[in-house]
Amino acid sequence: MVNPDIQGKRYPRTRPYIVGLEKLREFSAATFGNTAEGFVVPPTFPIAIQEHSLSLVIADPEAGLDFSRVVHGEQRFVYERQLVPGDELTSELEVASVKSLGGNHMVTFNTEIFDKQDKLVCTAISTLVVRGEDA
Repeated sequence: MVNPDIQGKRYPRTRPYIVGLEKLREFSAATFGNTAEGFVVPPTFPIAIQEHSLSLVIADPEAGLDFSRVVHGEQRFVYERQLVPGDELTSELEVASVKSLGGNHMVTFNTEIFDKQDKLVCTAISTLVVRGEDA
């Protein structure tokens, strides 16, 4: 069961993640089914960076987040600038809200993604639905 007291909790900044061409090829193959040779970072690519922050929540015993019961509810991105190959990025996650609804929990995360100069590049906002025991 998700601990509602984690609402407002901030997790530590992740180690640097470099947006490399090989990572872009892997992402393209996983999401689009091809390995196009392009230099444009897809607008959904920050999910790969957000996953590093989410892993901190999953590993946090205080959170009570059973990832085997998780269904992805919503995802959106708010950009300050386009990501480009070669960006060195870190992320910092805050648990924006924890709500109970019909025996399930809806947990919203705001993950700020920063460049090497510590400037905000993008905020990844995701809502996960943690199914209750009866779901």
